Amino acid sequence: MDGQYLVGTDIGTNSTKTILVSPEGEVLGTGNAGYEVEQPEPSWAQQWPDVWVEATYDSIQQAIDDAEVDPADIRGISISSLYGGAGVPIDEDGEPVYPCLIWMDRRATDQVGWVKDNVDLDRLFEITGNYVDSYFGYTKILWLKENEPDVWEDIENFVPPNNYVEYVMTDELAVDYSSAGNVGGVFDLEALEWSEEACEMLGISTEKFPDRLVASDDIVGEVTAEAAEECGLEEGTPVIAGGVDAPMATLAAGAFERGDNVSMMGTSTCWGTVHDGDGLAKELVSFPHVANGEQKVYTFGGSATTGGLIEWFKEEFGGPEVEAGELADIDPFELLNMKAEDVSPGSEGLVALPYFKGERSPIWDPDSRGMFVGLTLYHEKEHLYRALMEAGGYSLRHNVEVAKNIGVPLNDETRVVGGVSNSELWMDILADVTGRRMEVPAGGVGAPLGDAYLVGVATGLFDDYDAITDWTETGEVYEPDAETHETYEEYYDIYKRLYENTKDEMHRLTEL
Repeated sequence: MDGQYLVGTDIGTNSTKTILVSPEGEVLGTGNAGYEVEQPEPSWAQQWPDVWVEATYDSIQQAIDDAEVDPADIRGISISSLYGGAGVPIDEDGEPVYPCLIWMDRRATDQVGWVKDNVDLDRLFEITGNYVDSYFGYTKILWLKENEPDVWEDIENFVPPNNYVEYVMTDELAVDYSSAGNVGGVFDLEALEWSEEACEMLGISTEKFPDRLVASDDIVGEVTAEAAEECGLEEGTPVIAGGVDAPMATLAAGAFERGDNVSMMGTSTCWGTVHDGDGLAKELVSFPHVANGEQKVYTFGGSATTGGLIEWFKEEFGGPEVEAGELADIDPFELLNMKAEDVSPGSEGLVALPYFKGERSPIWDPDSRGMFVGLTLYHEKEHLYRALMEAGGYSLRHNVEVAKNIGVPLNDETRVVGGVSNSELWMDILADVTGRRMEVPAGGVGAPLGDAYLVGVATGLFDDYDAITDWTETGEVYEPDAETHETYEEYYDIYKRLYENTKDEMHRLTEL
């Protein structure tokens, strides 16, 4: 196949990023286009897919221009995306008829209750490898069925974000295994197909999902003339299926073998590990990995707020740091970190619960809420800031602990990608709280790099996934300090008990 350059695009919650790389994994060009999430109600989060299409086209053109390469020399493009929850509901003409209810959306609480009361959850778990929560796309689909009957009648298919953009670019409709599995209760994890039995239990017809299911490294189609004019790729450029962003970032970090585990930590956290089907847990989420998805399963636990916690803190309380940063040309987070570094582990008797937008795994409680416990007149702003960073560490440890307790295979070290990995303070906290060695892959590119590698596999440039390790050298390494870890043991125990002891009050506050 002609062409040597590989293009990877990742559609995120707030922006779409594209990179153009050489066969050796050298990033030659980048592109980035941002947008917002619609939140018309407190627990709602939705996006119209046109913003993803426009951002994808824009970021691709930016990357091509930045690299100054001939589009004819591009071998192909692969696209990954945020977890799209319900997916884009399209009609028989392929037009969206309602916004996509994304991963952040928590409106389907009544539907979760119905599933718990009317569906054999153990059998659902046997088929799909997943349990029930308003996080999953199938509960959001049930919300649409119940609350938007006129829209429901017009829905031909639910299509995950990356697959929808690929459909627009190629006129070919297909869903990759990882995106299909992440919908939750409608996909047979072993058979790699939509489950008639599970769908019948839920009252969702399998006809609501695209017929064509493919591996992440399969070629979906080719760029059409219309799409080529919009994004700068040549007409006929192969488009590879890609998949969900978290396992794609895991692949980018060189993780594709049993026991490899990676924590993607940005606005939220997705900590996941790779196994052969022997690490399924009701408290976690499982679906086919983007690498060797026919044999490998990706199981993850996710915190709804991580970087989002300190972004909120900066916006609400970091005005002086923002102003000082503008004057001195310094990132305000660096100034906040400098103060927090002087605070001793445990934030001097202060514990935060990070449930500022409810919580995903392992507690699966959309009505949980954030809190600070232990506040005194002694505490200052830097104590609260550090406590939020530590809360991110406690949440990560909680998910890892659940996985270990049920026998999920795990290597001794955890690789960390995403914005959190840029903070030395936060990385030290993660290592000390979890007691695990933390490694940060050099380059910090994330999911788009995994996408670019998939292009090489799909087009025959690479025979397998082994060469991805040549693209991902280890950068910084953070070893846990034994004494500090011992200190955090006590705080972590308090962290876990705080939720159990206050969840009834949280739920009451939510009702009020």
